Amino acid sequence: MKRLLINWVLSAICLYVIAWLFPGITLSGFMSAMIAALVLGLVNALIKPIISLLTLPLTIVTLGLFSLVINALMLMLTSHVVSGFSVNGFGTAFFAAIVLSVLNLLFLSGRDAPHRV
Repeated sequence: MKRLLINWVLSAICLYVIAWLFPGITLSGFMSAMIAALVLGLVNALIKPIISLLTLPLTIVTLGLFSLVINALMLMLTSHVVSGFSVNGFGTAFFAAIVLSVLNLLFLSGRDAPHRV
């Protein structure tokens, strides 16, 4: 449970950094980032697998690059659901989704690995 809460806060911090980096993304405060991180996690867990399965042929033809479009769409969907979080335009969402993926990879993926001495 503690790890889940830490990952949630780190995801919110990543969203806050994205809002700072991209002028087309706005957050009304850290609580909005927390809610957006929660909603984005739910969207990625529930809706993204269905969309990924439906667009699998297109993803295969584009050698996986269409998954970046799916990530941008999930970010835009989250912005429509959360009132204090907005993304202006698909281009902003596309590049923000790329940076958000890299930040999540840096901050969250190493947390589950066992520490070696």
